[in-house]
Amino acid sequence: MSKLRFKVVEEAYNRKATPVEIPIERPDQYYGKYVFNRQKMAQYLPKDIYEALVNAIDNKEPLSRHVADSVAEGMKRWAIDNGARHYSHWFHPLTDGTAEKHDAFIDLDGNGGVVEEFSGKLLVQQEPDASSFPNGGIRNTFEARGYSVWDVSSPAFILGKTLCIPTIFISYTGESLDYKAPLLRAINSIDKAATGVAQYFDPSVKHVTSYLGWEQEYFLVDESLYSARPDLVLTGRTLMGHESAKNQQLEDHYFGAIPSRVEAFMLDLEIECHKLGIPAKTRHNEVAPNQFELAPIFEETNLANDHNLLLMSLIAEVARRHKFRVLLHEKPFAGVNGSGKHNNWSLGTDKGVLLFAPGRTPMGNLQFITFVVNVMAAVHRHNGLLKASIMSATNSHRLGANEAPPAIISIFLGTQLSGILAQLEQSTKDELINLAGKEGLSLGMSQIPEILVDNTDRNRTSPFAFTGNRFEFRAVGSSANCASAMIALNAAVAEQLFDFKEKVDARISNGETLNHAILEEIKILISESKSIHFDGNGYSEEWKIEAAKRGLDCEINVAKIFDAYLEDKSIEMFRKTGVFSKVELEARNEVKWEMYTKKVQIEARVLGDLAINHIVPVAMRYQAFLVDNVLKLRKLFSGEKGEDITNRDIVAIESIASHIAKTKDEVAEMIEARKKANRIENEREKAIAYHDTVVPSMAKIRDYLDALELMVDNEMWPLPKYRELLFIR
Repeated sequence: MSKLRFKVVEEAYNRKATPVEIPIERPDQYYGKYVFNRQKMAQYLPKDIYEALVNAIDNKEPLSRHVADSVAEGMKRWAIDNGARHYSHWFHPLTDGTAEKHDAFIDLDGNGGVVEEFSGKLLVQQEPDASSFPNGGIRNTFEARGYSVWDVSSPAFILGKTLCIPTIFISYTGESLDYKAPLLRAINSIDKAATGVAQYFDPSVKHVTSYLGWEQEYFLVDESLYSARPDLVLTGRTLMGHESAKNQQLEDHYFGAIPSRVEAFMLDLEIECHKLGIPAKTRHNEVAPNQFELAPIFEETNLANDHNLLLMSLIAEVARRHKFRVLLHEKPFAGVNGSGKHNNWSLGTDKGVLLFAPGRTPMGNLQFITFVVNVMAAVHRHNGLLKASIMSATNSHRLGANEAPPAIISIFLGTQLSGILAQLEQSTKDELINLAGKEGLSLGMSQIPEILVDNTDRNRTSPFAFTGNRFEFRAVGSSANCASAMIALNAAVAEQLFDFKEKVDARISNGETLNHAILEEIKILISESKSIHFDGNGYSEEWKIEAAKRGLDCEINVAKIFDAYLEDKSIEMFRKTGVFSKVELEARNEVKWEMYTKKVQIEARVLGDLAINHIVPVAMRYQAFLVDNVLKLRKLFSGEKGEDITNRDIVAIESIASHIAKTKDEVAEMIEARKKANRIENEREKAIAYHDTVVPSMAKIRDYLDALELMVDNEMWPLPKYRELLFIR
């Protein structure tokens, strides 16, 4: 094994950058090449069909069968012209990934041949097996029927040689079995709720759009090293490994020069993204060694989420072309920063006004304050739910690790905005708000121009921070489907805006002026949601104590965190906004508990195998080598001299023997804990048992194995070490 380790390390060190074929055209000439966007629609569809489809997209209206048939024909011709031979409904099951089944564009012609066919019926609806995907008991094994249904708002695209049609996925009885269906419901709900409030300030507003800008962090590992680590292959993270003497403590990787091999991969990835209409814009080194980030331009939330999921599959394929493996796990390496996927979220009207941006007039600023305070109130009311929306077996390793937000939801507003809210709360007059936009700041150096300073600083320790014209939900994990967080956030804010409008309207009906009614309700919300507002250091132990005193959700048991979905206030909020029924919520929680258990179970099995079949035999072999050395030395040097010479080896032998014994005992205890937990039928109780008994046992085993790594001869150690995994270019 040691020979294999040194071989793969040598391969990784000698690997050269893969040349990337750069298109001759400018990016704007090939951008969206494989997307059936409005330009392609206009080219391949009759004018009346194009107009009907655009109207359905913009105004969320149903399509007739005739229009669907014409769209299918045009879409098929475009796809075949671009090399596609198959089509697939592309959907988001409850696995945090995507699913697709490919069908060829052919049917029998009755004369022994085939014809190319793709009808409106095939475009609009297909029938995947609903019992074979996670469903939380909604479908039994013998009840297989489910439907994937075309989402007209998200454009079809060609991936490889297959036309992919974004769809929702529902059961035969109508419950959603995916992320897209409830996301679309939440987006529709926030549109309706926010439009009603925005019309106080501009009656001509007809729609409010939810926007998302995600920041995808990831690690790259050389493929040969990756293949030599069973834990990386099977779980996406290293279950053992002593940290390198040098990791990120010099802070020299963040925003540093991108290694040429990585830059070649990034360029290749960006070209593929642009061809698929993913507006990739920013790339840079992240904090940890071999960690990087890609971020796009903001898009409508549903489309942005589709693009992120498409990227997550695309990035893996491109990485393999460059002899890399991409790690999207939130914590693939202990001792260095993990990876998140910050969700930058905002709302904008169809008049081009961003609702979280300060206005140019007092009324514009009142609108800004109105929406910010309602978000603050929604986050306060549903802080436990928002935490549950981003929690998972994988993200639990990252949160609260002094590199990411803690497992406590709070909201950062910044000095200026915090001061204005405090002033408003105490005000006895109907005073409209004057807010400073970006102000000039002179640095006193003639060669440096004046810079513009935002009206808020940034707080990287806050899980939910106001950053100028948007909120940054920083707690989302790198492997997650953004829809989980976006469903909870948009629905919670929609509920709050519905309530706010109802109360303001009641005040107006009782004779109050619009400004007075809005300001009075704002004051109440500011006072009621104070406990969620925290601008300090979210990493500190003091904040955890303070958060508990404030009554915020401080639960750290992953399985119990999911309970927030089934609280009465959550069930009522999702019912009121039309996002989830109680049955759907109960089913999804069953899936969450089951997925948590399975992921920990897999990790425990892999760790047990690594410990007993990889590390312990090598440690015993080295131990035997030391014993043989002691015997030979004492034979050569008799008496006290021999004892003196071999004392340190004796100590090392005893230490290795102790760690081997502890490892074996703890693995046996972990297996028994797993067997005991597996006998529990209730999914929630089983997940709690895994969290409380199996996870702590795994941590102890890791401690013993990491200690052995420092004791055993480097040439004998069977697995690539952190210093080899993290510093390959």
